[in-house]
Amino acid sequence: MGKGCIKATKYCLFLFNLLFFILGAVILGFGLWILLDNNSFIAVLQSSSSALRVGSYILLGVGSVTMLLGFLGCLGAVNEVKCLLGLYFTCLLLILIAQITAGVLIYLQRDRLKAEIADVIHQMMVTYNPQENRDKSFGATWDYIQRKLHCCGWLGPSNWTENVVVKNSSEILFPCSCHQRSENDTLPETGFCEGVVPYTKGCVSSVEEWLSSNIGLIFGVCIGVAVIELLGMILSMSLCKNVEQEDYSKVPRY
Repeated sequence: MGKGCIKATKYCLFLFNLLFFILGAVILGFGLWILLDNNSFIAVLQSSSSALRVGSYILLGVGSVTMLLGFLGCLGAVNEVKCLLGLYFTCLLLILIAQITAGVLIYLQRDRLKAEIADVIHQMMVTYNPQENRDKSFGATWDYIQRKLHCCGWLGPSNWTENVVVKNSSEILFPCSCHQRSENDTLPETGFCEGVVPYTKGCVSSVEEWLSSNIGLIFGVCIGVAVIELLGMILSMSLCKNVEQEDYSKVPRY
């Protein structure tokens, strides 16, 4: 390989790893947000579900490793250090294998995960009180989901009949966001309301329909990530093979 090709490979690999480092920072930040923001709906879910709580720690680990990997890749590419390029290739290969393994496990455990999420959401729906500050995040998020997906409850409107506020009321109440609205409706968009004509479909059905309609996009993103990782492995191995000699003096000293 000529010097021009080696230089092009080096800087392509550097840019690739810079993006990889930024991606790791985003993943790490998202994991920290889930753990530290006690008012977010996702944080409420992960505090009630062991699987989601473990998932947030996995995000922290993945983000940290991805940032470290991006840093090693940038350092190895710019300074043409074979050991760093080899380490980068090995780590990227392990990450690719881990992603495939995680995807298979999620697919095999999908029914258990679905049941656990359904149980957590059901318990939150039963205890939900729009007057309580601790429930504001859940209420705002769930109202948004029901309005946008045109659904009511998790399995159906009957889920809300078990809510403590609805049970203690002499009126027939449903969340205002469950209402099948027309142009002249004056019902508010949050809290519980009387006279609601609820959607008959549960939100789990709407979510499954959305996933089914977007499965091509989701699958394409997963394939794209895998291709990018394979490209990084190819570039790193190509550069590693064509570096003429090992020169550890190029590694910056701190």
